[in-house]
Amino acid sequence: MARPIVLVTFGVIALAASTAVAADLPGPSSLKALLAREIVGPTLPMVEVQRYCELRVPRMPAVKTRAEWEAEAARLRAEMLAKVVYCGEAARWRDAPARVEWLDTIPGGPGYRIKKLRYEALPNLWIPALLYEPEKLPDKGKVPVILNVNGHVGGPGKAVPYKQIRCINLAKRGMLALNVEWIGMGQLGTEGFYHYRMNQLDLCGTSGVAVHYLYMKRGLDVLLGHAHADPARVAVTGLSGGGWQTIFISGLDTRVTLANPVAGYSSFRTRAMHLSDLGDSEQTPNDMAAVADYAHLTAMRAPHPTLLTNNSKDDCCFASGHALPPLMEAARPIYRLYGREDALRSHVNDDPGTHNYELDNRQAFYRMVGDFFYPGAKDFDPKEIPSDKEVKPKEQLDVPLPAKMEDFHTLALALSKDLPRHADLPKEKQAAQAWQEAGRARLRQIVRAKDYTVHAIPFETHQEAGVKATLWKLQMSAAWTVPAVELAGKQAAKTAILVADGGRAGTADHAARLVAAGYRVIALDPFYFGESKIAQRDFLFALLVAAVGDRPLGLQASQVAAAARWSVAEHKTGPVRLVAVGPRSGLFALVAAALEPRAIGSVELDQPMTSLKQILEKNGTVEQTPELFCFGLLETFDMKQIAGLVAPRPVEFHAAGDRAKSDLAGLADWYRLLGSPIDPIR
Repeated sequence: MARPIVLVTFGVIALAASTAVAADLPGPSSLKALLAREIVGPTLPMVEVQRYCELRVPRMPAVKTRAEWEAEAARLRAEMLAKVVYCGEAARWRDAPARVEWLDTIPGGPGYRIKKLRYEALPNLWIPALLYEPEKLPDKGKVPVILNVNGHVGGPGKAVPYKQIRCINLAKRGMLALNVEWIGMGQLGTEGFYHYRMNQLDLCGTSGVAVHYLYMKRGLDVLLGHAHADPARVAVTGLSGGGWQTIFISGLDTRVTLANPVAGYSSFRTRAMHLSDLGDSEQTPNDMAAVADYAHLTAMRAPHPTLLTNNSKDDCCFASGHALPPLMEAARPIYRLYGREDALRSHVNDDPGTHNYELDNRQAFYRMVGDFFYPGAKDFDPKEIPSDKEVKPKEQLDVPLPAKMEDFHTLALALSKDLPRHADLPKEKQAAQAWQEAGRARLRQIVRAKDYTVHAIPFETHQEAGVKATLWKLQMSAAWTVPAVELAGKQAAKTAILVADGGRAGTADHAARLVAAGYRVIALDPFYFGESKIAQRDFLFALLVAAVGDRPLGLQASQVAAAARWSVAEHKTGPVRLVAVGPRSGLFALVAAALEPRAIGSVELDQPMTSLKQILEKNGTVEQTPELFCFGLLETFDMKQIAGLVAPRPVEFHAAGDRAKSDLAGLADWYRLLGSPIDPIR
């Protein structure tokens, strides 16, 4: 029996000379049209991902007593903090001392002053903030404190006029109003804080959403550290992304006694069906929807006062008509258990009714504050105090920040330096085999791999110059339909599965080469690629897949592995050769091969990454390549370690340069250890 040849190739490969297309077989131009034929169409991938996500969002529990609910709420809160927020390095950030530095005080307007400060959300990540403080505070009494957060308001950040006016009004009414800058906005609107770079931390096994959570938690710490802060009267409010921040911190931090999220969120079930509501990275963190829905977070506010504000003609997201009813329906029975139905309120804004926190919405908030923080006070007027002339320019409200401080990108680069952990491959054969067994189990868990069964439905057949083309719909466990084109010459005695970053339609050159070499070629478009690409807001659905507890990378690898098992059973030509074109396909193909040792016999990677650290070095963002940011993958595996799980089956890295040699150093020795001779660079 011939021993396998492992080709770990670091040079640029010339394919044409040794694999010229036979005269009686079609060339790339003839195969291109076959590979590009429509099989599933543009609608089905969207329908399937919507259904997949919506079905996995947890429903509200059927509780009958306050005790039952309080036990459930405590469990949800603990699991959210442990499994979603404080993962990896974030647990140490949580426990690190946070500095607060008080800076200048500037005049505000009649009755209040503005104190500038900065505080650390985590070590050397500073948040600029403004404390609107009444000039007259009681000698011994306590006053309400309000954390004012903001959303994607663009350049002004904390200086946006509607937010200044709200803080001014609160201070004039005798409250302490903290106006904090949101990460990625205003003074923190730098490239390194771009919110789609948050997922760089996820790749390293540390929760990116923890940065957002800690910035809010530390803001509450600042407020409650004030000598006049009343811990029984603590409110949070904000618009849009600020509305998300409001429910996220108010549902999880029990110090918040009143919350008013404005047009900031909806149930994950609602989001799956209303594309306007699909959330950004921080709003859709890994595994959140496997623990709790936003409906749960709303109910977890009980019995504390909560005002849900939405806009009737919202031109952004979370319009009242679809966002508000499911949240109220989920929370109302819980408030009823406490006899506090009056504490759960909603407000729908019609003027202007668009995405706003203008006068009508602000006065609804003042009214809520008056009812619950100043009950029975006849002198509390919810009508806004005119303050437009006191709005200050952004430059006057800027807070000095250190020249160098951490951001998403610098944090991820620092974390990645020592990753993956335990990177060295064992040097003894018995230990190597045990490492592979444990490594496959760990990789399966990280990518959340599935064992799909395939029901193959032939769609069309065509004949082209000696090649039979069969178009397939590969239905995978009633969850996904993967389109595939099978190309088989008369002498096809072996099978290759072909995937590519550009989808199967762009693989004609590789398909022609493989057909000429005697392969039956099955060109696939797994989840998110080619014809399986989601027609609208594709990467936001990829984020939602991760939020419900799966991983886009795991779906792709699982679909490829399932197709390989189906091919082995269907065609009886033995384990398949898996050919991947491009860095993204190279990763999920390598993962598929690592997890499927029987049906995948060899792997060829054309233009792959040779290290996952290249994602961070290129400062990549999740909207460009969502599957590459698989939570915790780099913490345990880099490309070399994943290839080590494939051994002793042949693996080819068609990658150029000294970087590839450095990244994959020692892999050839690993193969020799497992008994496979090396055929070096061709």
